Amino acid sequence: MNDSEYHKLADEFLNNLQDAIDEVEFDLDYESAGGLVEVIFPNASKIIVNKQAPLHQIWVATKANGHHFEYIDGKWIDNRGGSELWALLSEAATKQAGEKITLAI
Repeated sequence: MNDSEYHKLADEFLNNLQDAIDEVEFDLDYESAGGLVEVIFPNASKIIVNKQAPLHQIWVATKANGHHFEYIDGKWIDNRGGSELWALLSEAATKQAGEKITLAI
């Protein structure tokens, strides 16, 4: 993938993430700037999702771990654990919120 393709895919994901947060019926908030989205929970914990353009990756920092995702066969996949990005975000959000949250497009 070239830089242009990466930025298109990563920006599309970050925009979809913001839309997904808006659709959740839990009191989530977010702030975004320059290729970074902070998902903010009522308990003041955060999930930080950001572009890593030099590596063509999306990085996610949760309360528990950090993850690096690469675009493989049409999905963002964790290069260590093999998790799909939407699934990992939903799992992490559920843990940090203390109730079931599904983030998806």
